[in-house]
Amino acid sequence: MRIGSIIEARMSSTRLPGKVLLKVKNKTILDHLVKRIKLVNKINKIIIATTTNKNDQKIVNWCQKKKINYFRGSEKNVLERVFLTAKKYKLDIIVLITGDCPIIDHNLISETLNVFLKNKADYVSNNHIRTYPDGMDVQVLNFRSLKKSYKIARGKLEKEHVTLNIRRNPKLFKPIYIMAPDELHWPELGLTLDELGDYKLIKKIIEIFYNVKNYNFSCKDIVNLIRKKPYLLKLNSNVKRKGDT
Repeated sequence: MRIGSIIEARMSSTRLPGKVLLKVKNKTILDHLVKRIKLVNKINKIIIATTTNKNDQKIVNWCQKKKINYFRGSEKNVLERVFLTAKKYKLDIIVLITGDCPIIDHNLISETLNVFLKNKADYVSNNHIRTYPDGMDVQVLNFRSLKKSYKIARGKLEKEHVTLNIRRNPKLFKPIYIMAPDELHWPELGLTLDELGDYKLIKKIIEIFYNVKNYNFSCKDIVNLIRKKPYLLKLNSNVKRKGDT
């Protein structure tokens, strides 16, 4: 069974252009994210799904330099881009992660993947109902469901958001939604990279843990850190989050 993680990434973010190639500790955001995904031993392949926009040549150059698999597809039809990526690399199971989650917990990736593997589900996620901090988002689905969704998806929103059609049709696609345990329940905590304030917070978190735990710090470590040092929240307190779709 070929299990691959597809990372959606592009340079043309309106709120923080080029965010996935910003650097922390002399490594790009994508470097940090890929390192964390590599800690999940059941994932066979990691692929960056970027776009044909000329600005995303920088991401392609990074992938080539790092010998990371990549695919270029539609900028607006993200569902198609992810479907064609999975098809090209012949994935059976897709672990879907966005490029703006550089400090995602590899333990949560493993947990979501294991729930998928142990149950008869078409789709498993820990972010459909927000209970974990924003930025710990993992979605797992099989290629069959992705292909079916690609064929029946209609409208702009269902093409912009890869799993929206699946989430809207629980009778067609059997879902399992994972909720955070009490110790990690903090849906208001923003750990995703949307704006400059987020970059400042994420940079600080990585710098604090980097020499102690390298890439092996968890969501629990982050939550405990911020509870001990709540002043860190000021770094991204002015960031406006887009509403979940």
